Amino acid sequence: MTPRTHWNDLPLTLRTAVEARTGPVVAVGTVPHGLNCATATSLTTAEGSTFVKGVPLHDADVCAAQRWEATVNPYVLDVGPRLRWRIEADGWELLGFEHLEGRHADLSPGSADLPLVGEVLRTAQAIRAPRHISVPRFADRWTRYLGPGELRLLDGEMLLHTDTNPHNLMVTGDRVHLVDWATPALGPAWVDIAYTAVRLLEADSTPDDVRTWAARFPCWASADPQAVGAFVSANCRRWETVVGSAAARSSNARFAALLTMV
Repeated sequence: MTPRTHWNDLPLTLRTAVEARTGPVVAVGTVPHGLNCATATSLTTAEGSTFVKGVPLHDADVCAAQRWEATVNPYVLDVGPRLRWRIEADGWELLGFEHLEGRHADLSPGSADLPLVGEVLRTAQAIRAPRHISVPRFADRWTRYLGPGELRLLDGEMLLHTDTNPHNLMVTGDRVHLVDWATPALGPAWVDIAYTAVRLLEADSTPDDVRTWAARFPCWASADPQAVGAFVSANCRRWETVVGSAAARSSNARFAALLTMV
């Protein structure tokens, strides 16, 4: 997890540039969750609240992710918050989003949030990025872990989120918003269902319950079992590479459970 830089610790010129967009800040709330952004803050002004996230410009990888989030934002407004502004100043890049007053989704068995999560995923499945935006191919993430014949199984044209963890599923009222589009990819629509299914297993749903949940999505019901197998293999090999076989065992078991659901 990236260490947080608080609002008052950001450069004065940067804070001044933000207040030129928002008006004078009267209250600040640091958001503790998130892996990649170096600052994440809720700013309140006389005009309302704005969620601000940002990264230092010297960190090329996280800058690239944040810029992808800004690039795809106009195309995901049916499921996520609107980007209001983007600022580069004094070695930082900040994004200012419509503020969502809510909470993270509860993915535990029987949660009232599960139907709402299903609704936002159904809407997201229909999103395609315009052809002039060269969103990375989902298959290209897995070149170290799959052979060419397997990689083609992960090709697709839908705009994927690829990180549907509970912190990125924000509940406001009677709907869920899919936030933090920092790792978008083009691929088959069932991929986000698969990632969410793994999160449901992580939250103690049984494989039978998750199988029933996933079967409600036509894209999952029609998914090629070989493609799901390639997805599972790639994720398991990656986790073993990152944390070692022993540490990856429980996570990989959840991914492997997907093979019983197609």
